[in-house]
Amino acid sequence: MLKAVTLKEIERIFAVIDPMGISREAVEIPLRTEHPGRVSILKNGKLEIVVERDGDFEDWITTLEAQIRDLMKPAAEG
Repeated sequence: MLKAVTLKEIERIFAVIDPMGISREAVEIPLRTEHPGRVSILKNGKLEIVVERDGDFEDWITTLEAQIRDLMKPAAEG
């Protein structure tokens, strides 16, 4: 169980979003984990990435890019 997001996890998240062309300034990563983790767009337009608390971080990080792409997919494609 991951109770708090550290620099190690943030760097891993950046390793996913950087190649996607997402600015680090456009992302909010709360330091508190939650179950379930989630990816959402905040009212201010920023991408919020909440890290999964109960599952394995390594498993969760492998799903992050797909979660982001699904979220950002235009509604017409959904």
